[in-house]
Amino acid sequence: MGILSDSEQLIMVAAGNELAFKQLFLKYHQQLGTHIIRITKSMDLAEEIVQDVFLKIWMNREALSEVHNFKAYLFVISKNHTLNCLRKLSRERNHLNICEEKYMMSLTADNGDLNSYHNILDQAIDRLPPQQQRVYLLSRHERLRYAEVADKMNISHESVKKYLKIANASIIAFVKTNFYSVSFLSISSTYF
Repeated sequence: MGILSDSEQLIMVAAGNELAFKQLFLKYHQQLGTHIIRITKSMDLAEEIVQDVFLKIWMNREALSEVHNFKAYLFVISKNHTLNCLRKLSRERNHLNICEEKYMMSLTADNGDLNSYHNILDQAIDRLPPQQQRVYLLSRHERLRYAEVADKMNISHESVKKYLKIANASIIAFVKTNFYSVSFLSISSTYF
């Protein structure tokens, strides 16, 4: 296949031609990635978004025959997808922070034994597998963003989210089980 115009490639892609799609991807992916990095400040997130955008284009390829300016079309789709991803990440981070704060407040309000809680929390963190523990500490104690943790640990943004989600669940389960047991024993020894 020789060098084709975008319009010709779009018609071929709309018909399901994978080679034309590959050429379109190779022509625009780097330029699109650079544009998205400027918005997200994250190479990992930009790579993920570029892949998502091109996957979306492939999945809706039949509509490409109606597109007259592919570059503008591509950049509008990518901008919208990028903003949606950033909103989602912000909501996830806020939700995690709110859950941690509510949980902490409920524990201290119900039991008032903050030292015991912190000791059990430390034990829960110590019990995490090394990767999960490092992700948790970088994210929660050093307050690094997901992208910063990913860069520092040389892992993907998605791995950071996955490790943090698993670590949080594990820590909460451990703390719930052990803190309430310690609190119950403490209350029992006080009253009995």
